[in-house]
Amino acid sequence: MIYLFYGDDTEKKFSVYEKFIKATPQNTETLFISRNNFNPMQIESLYSGSGLFYGKSTIVFSGILENEETRNFLLDRLNLMGDANNVFAFLEGKLNKPVIDIFKKARAELNYFELPKEKKEKFDNFLVANAFANKDKLNTWIYFRQAIDLGASLEEINGIIFWKVKDMILKKNFSKFKEEQLKTLISRLSYLLPEARKNGQDAEAALEKFLLEAF
Repeated sequence: MIYLFYGDDTEKKFSVYEKFIKATPQNTETLFISRNNFNPMQIESLYSGSGLFYGKSTIVFSGILENEETRNFLLDRLNLMGDANNVFAFLEGKLNKPVIDIFKKARAELNYFELPKEKKEKFDNFLVANAFANKDKLNTWIYFRQAIDLGASLEEINGIIFWKVKDMILKKNFSKFKEEQLKTLISRLSYLLPEARKNGQDAEAALEKFLLEAF
């Protein structure tokens, strides 16, 4: 079975998505896949057989369809995923009609969430920074994806986290991180985006990877 959660109303989208995850049976393995840990061979094994330790798995893809090569790989295999024993869920922003049509042909359950034009709003980037400061990896990642969906720039997100880490150092708040850890983090944040772009890397993927691997 395939589930697609997409659109720019991130609050409603994540609310429904979280209910979906909580409804997953306890004996089900849940795997989270983004551009940073995407492995074609692993994906093929997930729709061709059962997991090693679980009879059934739920595989959650996040922001995976933004990259053309990855998108084409997955869309070509949607029918196979739909016929598999495992469950596949896609968490995405806005999608164009051709992509949506492919999901429809694969008999996916579509969940669309769109903000009315007059209600478009800016995301509170402090949510990302505060979750990061609390070493809350899951919410750091969720808030990061929400911020991106609502149009926050990478510089805004990077800057607010940089400010938060600097503030923790100045206030000697070492309850979650040691002082040396904070100094290392603030050093990496200062050159992360420019270095990624200089090396021809995906800056968004580089920042997302940093947030997921910082602790």
